[in-house]
Amino acid sequence: MTILLEDNLSWRDVAAVAEGANLALSAGAWDRIDRASAIVTAIVEQGVRAYGVNTGVGALSDTVVNRDSQGRLSRKIVLSHACGVGPWLGRAEVRAIMTAQIANFAHGYSGVRDVIVKNLLALLSKDCIPCVPLQGSAGYLTHNAHVSLVLIGEGRAHLGDAELSGRDALSRIGLSPLVLQAKEGLSLVNGTACSTGLTSLALARADRMFDWADAIAALTMEAAGCQSDAFSEAVLALRKSERLETAGASLRGRMAGSGLIAKARGRRTQDALSLRAVPHVHGAARDMFDFVAATVDDELASVTDNPAVGGTPDAPRVWSEAHAVTPALGQALDALAIALAQIGMMSERRIDRLVNPLVSGLPAFLASDAGENSGFMIAQYTATALCSENRRLAAPASTDGGVTSALQEDFLAHPTAAANKLNAIIANLEYILAIELMAAAQAHDIVAPQAPRAAGTQAVYQSVRTCVGPYFDDRPLGNDIEALRTLIRKSDPPVA
Repeated sequence: MTILLEDNLSWRDVAAVAEGANLALSAGAWDRIDRASAIVTAIVEQGVRAYGVNTGVGALSDTVVNRDSQGRLSRKIVLSHACGVGPWLGRAEVRAIMTAQIANFAHGYSGVRDVIVKNLLALLSKDCIPCVPLQGSAGYLTHNAHVSLVLIGEGRAHLGDAELSGRDALSRIGLSPLVLQAKEGLSLVNGTACSTGLTSLALARADRMFDWADAIAALTMEAAGCQSDAFSEAVLALRKSERLETAGASLRGRMAGSGLIAKARGRRTQDALSLRAVPHVHGAARDMFDFVAATVDDELASVTDNPAVGGTPDAPRVWSEAHAVTPALGQALDALAIALAQIGMMSERRIDRLVNPLVSGLPAFLASDAGENSGFMIAQYTATALCSENRRLAAPASTDGGVTSALQEDFLAHPTAAANKLNAIIANLEYILAIELMAAAQAHDIVAPQAPRAAGTQAVYQSVRTCVGPYFDDRPLGNDIEALRTLIRKSDPPVA
C-alpha cells in the first residue's frame, strides 16, 4: 500500500507508514518544497536576518553567522543536538517520526531542498531505520537530530537485522551522505514530528484496544452473571454521551442471547461499579481518543517549523514563531493517558472479582486444586503492579515546566514526554487486559455447565483457547500472558 501526500496526512496515514506502507508525494507537494527552498536561497543571498539561517540558535539567536559558515552551522546543529540517551526506539516509532517530518516539510514553509525529502523517503522505502534513543527530548530536538545523523553519514541505522554506521547504511541502499545547506540543519531537528509521529502510532494501538477492552469486559461480565439492565439502550440514553452509547452497544452486542446473563437476572440488586460502569469509563476514554485524534490531525495540517519562510524569492519573508511548542498536543495526550489508565484500573478490579472467592462464587483464584495450586493469584498481583505504574505515568507531563537554553526557552510543553508516557501506558494496559482475558476464559470453563455463552463472547473465548489452554499450574503463567498480549496487540477481536 502507498500513502499519497497531497495536502495533509492524517494520523491514520502516519500509523500506516509506521507499520510498513510506502509514502509518496504529489507534484503539488514537491512544488511547495521547491518554492520554499528557493526562498531560503534568496534569504541567504539578500542577507535577510533569519534565525538559524544566518544566526545561531537558542540563546545564540542574536549571534550572526557569516555566509561561508551557514552550511557548517546546519551540520553542527544536527551533531550537537543528537544527544539522546537510553534504549533505541522501535522501528515503527522511528518510521512514524520520519513520516510526520516529511509531512511538515511538504507544507512548503521550511525551505529544505528536495533531496532532503527524497532521501528520507528512500530510508522509509528501503526500511533503513535510524537508531534513535528513547530519552532526551524536552520538546522535539534530540529525536529528530538522531534521524538526521544518518542523512549526513553519521549515527547508526538498522537495515534488516544489521545495525550499521550511518555511512555504511546509506551505501547499502545506494545513497551518499548529504552536505547540508543553510537552514536545513535547523529544519531537520525542528517541529513537532516526534510527538505527532509517536502519538499517531499510539492512537492506532489504542483504537484496536478499545474494541478488545469491550470484548474482554463482556466475557468477564458474563462469567460474573452481571445485571444487564445497567447498560440497556434505554438506561444509557439517560446520560447524554454518544461514545457512552458506543461502548454500551458493543457490550450488548457481545452478550446478546447469553444464557448465563439470562440465568443471572435478579441475582443481585446491582453490580459493583467495575461491572456496572464499564460503558461510562470506556465511553469517556473514547471521547478523549476522538479529541486527541482531531488534535493530531490539526498538528499534521500545521506548519511547525521555526522559523517559517514565505513570500517569494524576489520578496522573501521569514517569521520567527512558536508553532513547534504545541501545548495543545501535550495537554491532550495527558488527558488520554488518564483515560486509558482508568480502563486498566477497572480491568484490574474485574480480575480481582474473578479470582477472589469472597465475591466470585468460584474456586479461589480459579485454581483447579486451591491450596496445592495458586491459579491466578499472582497474575492479579502483576495486574495491580501495572496499574500502579500507569497511575504514576498518568501524572501530567505538560505541567512539568523547565528552562533551557539560558532562559531563551523558558517554557516547555513536553509533548514528546507525554507521547512516550502514553505509549508506555498502552503497553501496560495490553498486559492488564491480557490477564483479564485469561482469567475470564478460565472462569468460563468453570461456569460453562450452567448455561450457554452468547455467540459474541463465544468467539472471544474460542480465540483465547486457540492461543492458550486452561491453566492447571502446569507451566509458567507469564508465557500465557505474553501470548494473549500479542493477540490483543496484533489482531482485532473476533466477531460471531
